[in-house]
Amino acid sequence: MKNKILAYHWVKDDCTLRDGSPLVWHEKLAHKGELVMCRSGYHASIRALDALQNAPGSVCCRVEIGGKYIVDTDKLVAEKRTVLWAVDAKKILHEFARWCALQVIHLWDAPECVRKFLETGDESLCNAAMDAAWAAAWDARAAARDAARDAARDAARDAARDAARDAAWAAAWAAAWEAQNNKLEEMLEEEWENQWKA
Repeated sequence: MKNKILAYHWVKDDCTLRDGSPLVWHEKLAHKGELVMCRSGYHASIRALDALQNAPGSVCCRVEIGGKYIVDTDKLVAEKRTVLWAVDAKKILHEFARWCALQVIHLWDAPECVRKFLETGDESLCNAAMDAAWAAAWDARAAARDAARDAARDAARDAARDAARDAAWAAAWAAAWEAQNNKLEEMLEEEWENQWKA
């Protein structure tokens, strides 16, 4: 493929690329040689959340991809990449993680300290929230073990139902991933706009 597209790329906290070279805004990087996914060329992802999976740090860049490129499921490798803007996203990632947790808090009986920490980010609540979350995770592990044992016993009878449930789960997972990505991109764009206006 060959045309320009916008994508995301995360770099190290010290604003250097994986090879140690400094991040320079609006510098047009051009790769010479063969493009090989995960090995050779300039990498990025169309979605910020996909790019985050390969992040070496918490600085997020909005990049323009040009020249030839190869697209994989969640990333691409390109001949050319230009950084349009970058933000230090440490604070955003903490807020985003709390937002994600709040989206599923209704699925368990969360202690009040956990809910308050997720809603406010108040670090003084963090230890109590962590203790409560650890206890809940331990209980969930035991419940999952028991459920797995029961499911194994009933597996043959439930194969058709499981296939339908798996399809529904995959659809729900994809929808949740998309919603999370939209929220993260919104937060990153807002942070960039706030920095630009400052």
